[in-house]
Amino acid sequence: MWFPYFKGQPTDYIIRYSSGRLRGEGQAKAFYYWRYNTQVVAVPTQSQDVSFVFNELSADHQQVTIQGQATFRISEPKRAAQLFNFSVDPLTQTPLSDDREKVGRRVANLVQVATRGEIGTRPLEKALGDAPVLAAAVSGELGSGGMLAEMGVEILSVEFLSVRPTPEVAKALEAELRESLLRRADIAVYARRAATIDEERSIREKELASDKALEEQRKGMIELVGANSLREAENAAAARAIQADADADAERKKLAVYAGLESKLLLAHAMRELADNAGSIGNLTITSELLASLLNDHGRPAAG
Repeated sequence: MWFPYFKGQPTDYIIRYSSGRLRGEGQAKAFYYWRYNTQVVAVPTQSQDVSFVFNELSADHQQVTIQGQATFRISEPKRAAQLFNFSVDPLTQTPLSDDREKVGRRVANLVQVATRGEIGTRPLEKALGDAPVLAAAVSGELGSGGMLAEMGVEILSVEFLSVRPTPEVAKALEAELRESLLRRADIAVYARRAATIDEERSIREKELASDKALEEQRKGMIELVGANSLREAENAAAARAIQADADADAERKKLAVYAGLESKLLLAHAMRELADNAGSIGNLTITSELLASLLNDHGRPAAG
């Protein structure tokens, strides 16, 4: 085959040289060529990923291990073709050099340089917690810098998958964090206990207030019952006194009827009363001596 056919990939920018002279270029270009004097350059324009792991020092001189991935693409194939060898075998399209991998390594080196500048301004703890911020800062710095533009490369994204300290420092940080968490747990337990004590005190105060109110009510009831009893006794005593006065007055009025009678008439009336009530008297003995004595005492005045 003196004039084989070459068909470029859709993602490759093809540059064709014949005897050292540019004969044509374009995206996914296809052509017949003379195999003995034709050179083909295939610049990949698709996005590519490069992984990286490197160690840097923080602002407080602590070693930090950074692992991540950068995504880039060759945005200016002609400029990149001037700096790197993207020649391929026209028949097999096999790369004739390892410059394709060199692009990825240079991008990783530039990422490391930009990351070093960002890590060096942050202490360890801040660097460990600012992985997304660091990635965004590095991506912005690479996008605005001139090194990638001179290579014809465009950075698409930078991601930091992990930012770790040394194992010894990690253990110390874990111990400090563990102690901090335990202190926070203790504070929470103490706060819960204090809240429980406050609730119990509030409940006891309410119970005491309720008991006090009940005792106040009971005291008022006792005082009311005592006052009522005292008033009842006073009223009863006053009633008895009034009744006694009434009885005495009645007796005085009753006896006043007999006040002007002679003693013999009074004695006769008394005997008559005894006779009228003889049915209720069990036994009554009146001797002649007693009757004479009554008559003598009441019938005439005493001697002298």
